[in-house]
Amino acid sequence: MSAPSTHSIDAPAATRRLPAKTFWGRALRHRSFVLGGSLSLLVLASALLSLVWTPYSPYEIDIASKLRSPSAEHWLGTDAFGRDTVSLLLAGARSTILVGIIAVSIGLTCGVCLGLIASAKRGWTEEIIMRFSDFTFAFPAVLSAIMLAAVVGPGMVTSIIAIGIFQIPTLTRLTRGSANAIWAREFVLAARAAGKGKFRITIEHVLPNILSILIVQVTIQFALAILAEAALSYLGLGTQPPQPSWGRMLNDAQTLLFQSPMLAVYPGAAIAVAVLGLNLLGDGLRDLLDPRLARER
Repeated sequence: MSAPSTHSIDAPAATRRLPAKTFWGRALRHRSFVLGGSLSLLVLASALLSLVWTPYSPYEIDIASKLRSPSAEHWLGTDAFGRDTVSLLLAGARSTILVGIIAVSIGLTCGVCLGLIASAKRGWTEEIIMRFSDFTFAFPAVLSAIMLAAVVGPGMVTSIIAIGIFQIPTLTRLTRGSANAIWAREFVLAARAAGKGKFRITIEHVLPNILSILIVQVTIQFALAILAEAALSYLGLGTQPPQPSWGRMLNDAQTLLFQSPMLAVYPGAAIAVAVLGLNLLGDGLRDLLDPRLARER
């Protein structure tokens, strides 16, 4: 008789060990990643839902229904213009995420390109790029928005450009520092010895090895972009009425703090949830994408 097979005994143990070795297996056991991803998906789902449905039109003014308390008709009540608060929050999420995505994309594209060029070229090219980065870093998003508003007027485009410019120096410095560390590695020296040019080495070896760092940083920059957009809208430099915005909702609610304080709590809580979710997501991605931390888990 043939010896009994041991596959039926070992298979369950192997099956139990397998998920822990995969990215998603580790991710689902990481509390920060799960909580941050859930909160971020909630905000994203709210923005996507507002594209097809809101309880009421966020642009519809009904003075007769102003400052109503939460009810079955208006779940979170109405504002000073009779607009439904839930509808404003959903549409505000769309505006906030749109500004954040475009602004971070501008900062990521320009910052990564400049950082990679500085790291590959070195010398005067690196010095010029880094001094330009220092100069740009001296102009925060609010100051840039004020200058742009004086020239072209306030609006969503103004906030996108201001936040995007503010993102560039941070991502340039991060890319350059991370790329410099990769250029000193043995496999890059071997690629140079094999006759590969700097552009090819940058695309094939440097960029893939710093992607995990950039992904984590993008989540953090996205959270900062949301805060900046809310601040600019609150100051009247960002999204303009009648387009809803969480910062604009805070601005409208500041004169009603004693009469209807919850009008300020709702958009403030929405901003806090979005920023907290992205920060927790970035923290989880940092742990999961770092090979040393991944082995510990």
